[in-house]
Order: sequence, then C-alpha cells, then structure tokens
Amino acid sequence: MSEKKIKKVFIEGAISPLFIADAIAKHSTKKDIGAHSIFLGQVRNDVINNKEVKAIDYTAYNEMAEEKFHEIRETAFEKYSLTCMHIYHSLGRVNSGEISLFVFTSSKHRKDAMEACTYIVNRIKEEAPVWGKEIFEDESYIWKQNTP
Repeated sequence: MSEKKIKKVFIEGAISPLFIADAIAKHSTKKDIGAHSIFLGQVRNDVINNKEVKAIDYTAYNEMAEEKFHEIRETAFEKYSLTCMHIYHSLGRVNSGEISLFVFTSSKHRKDAMEACTYIVNRIKEEAPVWGKEIFEDESYIWKQNTP
C-alpha cells in the first residue's frame, strides 16, 4: 500500500447537484482525459412492510471507513489506467431522491474509467463500514441491507 495521504470522502447530508457539476467542470482543463464514468447512488423511496422509505440516515466507523476507502482507491489506481478519481459518501440524513454516493473516475479511454467505477462501487458496497437506517414516514426505521 502506498503512503499517499488518505483523502476525506464523507460529506454531511446529501451530495448536491451543484457539488457534482462543479467536480465535473473542474476536469475540463485536464486535456489528457478522454473519458469519465460517474456513479450516483440515490436514495429510493422503497416500500417495505407497507411503509415508504423517506430517508436514509448514514453512519460510519469514520477512521476505519476512511482507511477502507483509501485502500479501494489505491487498488483501483493499480488495477486500472486512471487519470484521477473522486469518491464521496454522505453521512447523516439523506432524503429519498437525493444523492448519497458519488464516484467519479477519469482516464484516457472509456474502458478503464467505466470498469474502475464499477469496481469501486462494488467494493464500497461489500466492504466499507458504512451503515444506513431506512427511515419511514412515521420515523420508525430498519437497518438497510446492501445489495450488489
């Protein structure tokens, strides 16, 4: 594992469309990039036991999670020919329809950007110590189960 500085990935609350647009806009000056792949995880208003999910409240074991995100990031840079990568995950309450995960990969060619983005999202869902309570309209909740 490299000795690179661990980047902060957590954002309090939903990840705003303006934040995402700004991240994309900053890359227009990087002329060696030929492809971007973006994954946006959005909170769904699923119906569970006849109750509609209105939000997810995300929590994490922050230090361990930051280390895991760093490990995933570094492995993706070793495995794929990426120019850059950004990973952001919400903490706290995110309402249905809002974004809670933003993964943005860039490379010279689309295959690396697309495959790396999928690889990163799958590893986050399987390994990151981040948990979510699905909150219903009556404020009752259940712990969310991640799915591949």
